[in-house]
Amino acid sequence: MSAQILIAEDDPDITDMVRYNLEAAGFDVLAASDGEEALLSIEENGPDLLVLDWMLPKFSGIEVCRQVRRNKETRNLPIIMLTARGEEADRVRGLEAGADDYVTKPFSPTELTARIRAVLRRIRPALADEILEFGGVAMDLASFRVSRDGEPIHLGPTEYRLLRHLMENAGRVYSRDQLLDIVWGRDIHIEPRTVDVHIRRLRRALNEGDKPDLIRTVRSAGYALNDRPPH
Repeated sequence: MSAQILIAEDDPDITDMVRYNLEAAGFDVLAASDGEEALLSIEENGPDLLVLDWMLPKFSGIEVCRQVRRNKETRNLPIIMLTARGEEADRVRGLEAGADDYVTKPFSPTELTARIRAVLRRIRPALADEILEFGGVAMDLASFRVSRDGEPIHLGPTEYRLLRHLMENAGRVYSRDQLLDIVWGRDIHIEPRTVDVHIRRLRRALNEGDKPDLIRTVRSAGYALNDRPPH
């Protein structure tokens, strides 16, 4: 499992418990202790799912949920509301604010993990499995092995990260600057043209044996994994 989960919870004991169980399940975990910190973390880190406590300092969970849904950059972020409020009216209010699911305290960490997997399967299926597949390319996230039509492909670490990101977001176009931020990190200062070099290397590895090119170049925009793979 490779999805990044943000826990927005002001009780450190609950945060530690959830973090321990999610990391044991293979997730990457971030934490925020109030609503303001949660919104900043969402903007800076772009997590794949938010576990959101209802009663947070500074901004309530409901307000965080509303702000996430109003922002076009984050409106599709999956959210699981985590709270002691179990009344039906409160559950409905949380769902109407934009939550995708609802877990009431006290809760089982196993149940929360299962709910997270279920939401990811439904909303972002590429993140719910340990094997990504697209256009004959298979990427095993557990063993870091890549193949195309059953033949192994040998990639460097950067090409692997590039391919993984493109496979998790097949069809979406990413600019060079976006790929630099996502694959290399925002604190690394590299020329945007470096992306072109690694894309060429990735293409060469994927297309060995004159296989059709799955990477689409969009002039003046960037790159995408071809959303119409050959049959």
